Amino acid sequence: MGEEIDGNNVLAQSLKAQGVEFIFGIIGYPVIELSMALQMADIHYIGMRNEQAACYAAQAIGYLTGNPAGVLCVSGPGVLHTFGGMANAQINCWPVVVIGGSAPQDHEGIGGFQECNQVELARPYCKYSARPPSISLIPLHVEKAVRLAKNGRPGAVYLDFPANILSSKVDSDKIPPQYGPTDIPTIYPDPKKIQDAIEVLTQAKKPLVIVGKGAAYARAENEVNELINLTNLPFLATPMGKGVVSDTSEKCIGPARSLALQKADVILLLGARLNWILHFGRPVRFSPDVKIIQIDISAEELHNSIKSTVAIQSDLKTAVSSMVDGLKQKRFNFSSREEWWKLLQTKCNDNKKIVQAMANDIAPPLNYYAVFKNLYEHIPDDCIIVSEGANTMDIGRSILLNKYPRHRLDAGTFGTMGVGPGFAIAASLYCKHYEPKKRVICVEGDSAFGFSGMEIETMVRYKLPIIVVVVNNSGIYTGMEPEVFKDIQESGEITKVTPPGCLSSCTRYDNMMALFGKTGFFVKTIPELNASIEEALKITDGPTVINVIISPTADRKPQTFSWLTESKL
Repeated sequence: MGEEIDGNNVLAQSLKAQGVEFIFGIIGYPVIELSMALQMADIHYIGMRNEQAACYAAQAIGYLTGNPAGVLCVSGPGVLHTFGGMANAQINCWPVVVIGGSAPQDHEGIGGFQECNQVELARPYCKYSARPPSISLIPLHVEKAVRLAKNGRPGAVYLDFPANILSSKVDSDKIPPQYGPTDIPTIYPDPKKIQDAIEVLTQAKKPLVIVGKGAAYARAENEVNELINLTNLPFLATPMGKGVVSDTSEKCIGPARSLALQKADVILLLGARLNWILHFGRPVRFSPDVKIIQIDISAEELHNSIKSTVAIQSDLKTAVSSMVDGLKQKRFNFSSREEWWKLLQTKCNDNKKIVQAMANDIAPPLNYYAVFKNLYEHIPDDCIIVSEGANTMDIGRSILLNKYPRHRLDAGTFGTMGVGPGFAIAASLYCKHYEPKKRVICVEGDSAFGFSGMEIETMVRYKLPIIVVVVNNSGIYTGMEPEVFKDIQESGEITKVTPPGCLSSCTRYDNMMALFGKTGFFVKTIPELNASIEEALKITDGPTVINVIISPTADRKPQTFSWLTESKL
């Protein structure tokens, strides 16, 4: 006979055995004792202020490390609050393990406290949703959940634990031996398809490479850089594919994105999906005759939206490495596409001049381009940039450049607002444990910041040196001039005449730091912005907020197309 052990400790030890190092959550009945068991199992527990933010933070750790973190939440509403985060992780393809407490089994069906059919409700938002039926089966379900979260296309998993399972005890001899985390199997490409891809690519007159978030997650940056440098191919990056090859590379033709997509005759997709971010791969944003070479870890993604000319299911590292080897043997000269490069470079230069002119306009009230240009010039080259908000995120992508992979976290494929503070907390914890000299810059639109702004307290509590920059235009997309807003407030009909996208004018988000006996920065001019960034970088024992007031009507440069491709059906 062994010693008795309760479900809390079995679960905590199982998570540790599967390599889970970080758990984010909010405690309450019935997971209070579990949170302490997690710490006793040598797992980092980070208490958050909202379950959605906890789930955002956990999935960002999964993306940055390749190993899932956990989310701990209470029964009923606590679990329901994670669903936004679970859906985001599932669609972003980031691994995360959500652990929900639930009502005792003997209270089910008779109106138990926070009774909720959590396993079934979670199922649409994850790869695996289950409730271990006994303490002895907890290790099996934890191993399976972690394995499924990581393997194939990564995503979210959910495990449900009734209060009676967590608190009950069994003899430790009845717990089956725990085996540790298994290696993620490597999927190798079909050699014939690699040769087909090389044949199509070498015949292209206007080739283009698109580097996606999948390439970043696959840690394929060395292979992708070798491919780009060997072939002299122009490339674009999806938002979180930025930095796999440096945005500052002369091969990056991001400023000519629309032209490149329209005119390319062959496109090599590296871990990028033909979803809304890439306009589904369809005309008028793409040539009707474009040939697509698609490499993806998920077979289900191949031929999605349009039929690819060559579709390869494979790990990105192995597939790109195989292509590089094949191209070297072929000894094909990619430097002959002078007309294609001339067209792209001319467009890049024209667009850069437009952006530069807007960035040089530093007269108050400021515009986005001036703010981002000066912010970029004062932040470290290797900082992790977190960004969310409508114009804030979209414009920032083109000016806040990334030189390294997995150094940009934003609203992603699901377009989720509220992710910023959670992502920033995860990134800062990642830096603290793995790359302590790096800083995290969290660039927020004022609307986006409102979703999860109280996570500032979490940053303060754990002394995370995050610089939060709120680009404040007093609204969603656009706001109102202070005098006009004041007149409307005093009109007595504010709910009928205020534009739905307006927020309070020039809100002092910087004053949130006063809650903790600290001082934020209130900025209206470029000299004030530059000085505040320099001062904020000196703060290493906690976060700070730089509140940058910009024109409520500031907008992006004129677009060739609407940002979202509309259905023609």
